[in-house]
Amino acid sequence: MKIDVNTISKNLTTPLTAPAYPFPAYKFVNREYLTILYRTDEKALREAVPEPLEINEPLVKFEVMWMPDVSGLGAYTESGQVIPVRFNGEEGDYVHSMYVDNFPAIASGRELTAYPKKLGNPKLYVDSDTLVGTLDYGSLRVATATMGYKHSEMAKEEAQEEICRPNFMVKMATDYEGNLRICDLVRTRITDINVKGAWSGPARLQLFEHALAPLADLPVLEVISASHILTDLTLNVAQPVYNYLEGK
Repeated sequence: MKIDVNTISKNLTTPLTAPAYPFPAYKFVNREYLTILYRTDEKALREAVPEPLEINEPLVKFEVMWMPDVSGLGAYTESGQVIPVRFNGEEGDYVHSMYVDNFPAIASGRELTAYPKKLGNPKLYVDSDTLVGTLDYGSLRVATATMGYKHSEMAKEEAQEEICRPNFMVKMATDYEGNLRICDLVRTRITDINVKGAWSGPARLQLFEHALAPLADLPVLEVISASHILTDLTLNVAQPVYNYLEGK
């Protein structure tokens, strides 16, 4: 294979003859969310959120998302924690951790954007009258979430506002000696969305201790609310908003 700019530019990633993921944009059909908002320990939360992001209240969102139809990536489920924050007066969510069961989704999310994805085994399903979200790391359970199935309908405008909050993440890349070459706070926001249905209901959340999937480091003190949302949407690219290497 002749290696030149034109050859390399046809791919975003290696292997050159079988790239790990295709070019975006990635379009999601029937993307389904279970989100539980809960109160946690304020000291632990402040240790988890990088400045210059600010915390208003000690709140965390535990999410499980089932994505049965994603252009270029197939079908997968992901789960994790996001934290409501504020940056330069704008309200949004800091993406703290994500566990995913699909390698192209892990690789593209980490490399193209800054989603903090690791391999995990999340599930979202209906058990009789209950919506259930679970997360296993290896063979061990680290989270179980339950919500009454479609108990109360949410306004679609409220659901869209919840999904379309800005997301903040930390993007890191090193040089060949292991030194940081990129260390940025980045921002992205979903703008292309169609909410097909949205519901709220009673919910509970259990987190279990694990050294490599430490969701329980942000313990559940009180469940505040829960939502179940079904959407079609397209992910947008991320833009840097703060350079940690330059301090601005």
